[in-house]
Amino acid sequence: MPEVDDLINLGRDRLKGVFKDRGGGSGGRPGGDRNKIPKSFYFIAVLAIIGFWGYNSFYSVKPEQRSVELFLGAYSSTGTPGLNFAPWPLVTREIVEVTRERTVEIGAREGARSDEGLMLTGDENIVDVGFQVVWNISDPAKFLFNLRDQEETISAVAESAMREIMARSELAPILNRDRGVVAANLRELIQANLDNYDSGMSVVRVNFDKADPPGAVINSFREVQAAEQERDRLEKQADAYSNRVLASARGEAAQLLEEAEGYRAQVVNQAEGDASRFLAVLEEYQKAPEVTRKRLHIETTEKIYGSVGKLIMDGNSNLLPILSLDEIVKNATIPQLDREQN
Repeated sequence: MPEVDDLINLGRDRLKGVFKDRGGGSGGRPGGDRNKIPKSFYFIAVLAIIGFWGYNSFYSVKPEQRSVELFLGAYSSTGTPGLNFAPWPLVTREIVEVTRERTVEIGAREGARSDEGLMLTGDENIVDVGFQVVWNISDPAKFLFNLRDQEETISAVAESAMREIMARSELAPILNRDRGVVAANLRELIQANLDNYDSGMSVVRVNFDKADPPGAVINSFREVQAAEQERDRLEKQADAYSNRVLASARGEAAQLLEEAEGYRAQVVNQAEGDASRFLAVLEEYQKAPEVTRKRLHIETTEKIYGSVGKLIMDGNSNLLPILSLDEIVKNATIPQLDREQN
């Protein structure tokens, strides 16, 4: 603080002047006056002490920071952004940046253990993973006093959480489509473990950088993946053919069922019609049996003889064809027409 520095410099100058007066010359002053300290010196000393105390008691906190105040070394309160007062030396403070994002890397950082990223999956495969945990401070007091080594703690918690998730997951989904799901589950699990420790730390996000087979078997693994993809392709082709054949068979079956249904309806309708006609004839027969019997005989005879050729044998054993009336008229009209034309 500039004011405190000015007061200290002013006090220093006054002290130099006092000692200079005491050690010098023959100004005619009595010896007791030369040894007497001026009252202004005490005033300046008190001001310097007050300034020094105020300099150590008042402090400012930036918007991205929080302060933790300690009363005789024990937690007292958390300061807010702006000007704060902590009466020194009874109360001291620690200022912590709470919004700054910090990063912990697992499996992808330089100098990491060779087996740090190697994890066992639920289907007994080994996968080499690398991810980042981005975190900040949510509670400065818990962050400062509940954990001894915050960086090491979140690193150990993150690695343990990822191993737990890998142990209940299969390898293929992790490599292909489930990285987003794994990252979300990992963030929730890390945060839950940190909350159990009252760490005062908040996980902002998890960046799942890689998930690959171990380097020693990656070529063989890629061949297996290619074979599985080829198998999937052939299975899809077989399914498409099966669906096409089944659809055609279902269409033919539906057509046959419709044809059978049509034939059934036709036969039933015809039988019902025949039965209705028989009942009508029976009713008429019951009213006039003799007449109806003769009519049926005539109609039946007409039906039988109408569809066959007929010949008449005269007394001389000559066979003469029977011509219908239509044929007689036709044969008679044709010569007449020929004569008219001539």
